[in-house]
Amino acid sequence: MSNVFLIVALLSTFFCFLVLFMALDLTATEKKRAVRLLEAHVGQGSGQSVSLRDEELRQSFGRRVLVPVMASAGRVARRVTPIDSRDRISQKLVLAGSPEGWDAERIMAFKVILAIGGVVAGGVLSVVVGPGGLVPVVMMGLFGFVGFVLPDSLVSGKVRDRQRGILKALSDTLDLLTISVEAGLSLNAAITQVVQHTAGPLAGEFARVLQEIQLGVARSEAFRHLAERTDVEELNAFALAMIQADTFGVSIAGVLRTQSAQLRIKRRQRAERQAQQTPVKIVFPLILCILPALFVVIIGPGAIRIIQSLFHGGPLGG
Repeated sequence: MSNVFLIVALLSTFFCFLVLFMALDLTATEKKRAVRLLEAHVGQGSGQSVSLRDEELRQSFGRRVLVPVMASAGRVARRVTPIDSRDRISQKLVLAGSPEGWDAERIMAFKVILAIGGVVAGGVLSVVVGPGGLVPVVMMGLFGFVGFVLPDSLVSGKVRDRQRGILKALSDTLDLLTISVEAGLSLNAAITQVVQHTAGPLAGEFARVLQEIQLGVARSEAFRHLAERTDVEELNAFALAMIQADTFGVSIAGVLRTQSAQLRIKRRQRAERQAQQTPVKIVFPLILCILPALFVVIIGPGAIRIIQSLFHGGPLGG
């Protein structure tokens, strides 16, 4: 039985490493794809003959074998998932910062592959354990469901981490913007100072806002795009205030000062709310972990002596 469990563990580990290899190989292949296409076009323009077979064989194993599998899995995923699921995944990827090498089609393909792998793993595990009835079906359905929702959970976790990082850096960033504008800089120059002197996802978003403004996008539209790409409540309020200031000609310095003050108040209120939630959060660890140990230490010796006196007929004090 132990050998069978070892085989199942090795197969599961191999499958996990295979999925990881597929992700890394596809990411590296996407980076080199444009270079290969450019080299092929240059070769054709200079009169050199380009062999399609050589170009195909020059590609990596993941590009020649795994990419068609991923494409087929993506087509299957489009058929078995709701119509708007691709739009939801795309929106989540935007909120996650548009990770390089990831798109909605690839996430959906991984959902199908992991679901199939989960069903297979559940079936193998049910055969190894050997229960009867509906237990194998339940295990296969449970493992398949976990594999299907795992990519969504990973993307959602990345979205939450990025939003926490943005919220954490927002207060200092607004203070820097306020100081820069009150020192006489324009808003674009103040954003440039933020991009140059800060790091993290918020600095990257402000850099994108600055690029959009430099490309001719209206400043109000750039801030609206900023709110859509982040979906952080405090940053949405800041973007709305900047849009209104740009529309009605309100002083930017006054708006920034007001937003900084409101953000500090909200941060203090959030800290107080988290502090008030602490007693509620420690109730379950206290009941499940600390109180049983205290009961064993306090009541244990007395219970042992009572049991000895009842079953062995000895005195309670003996």
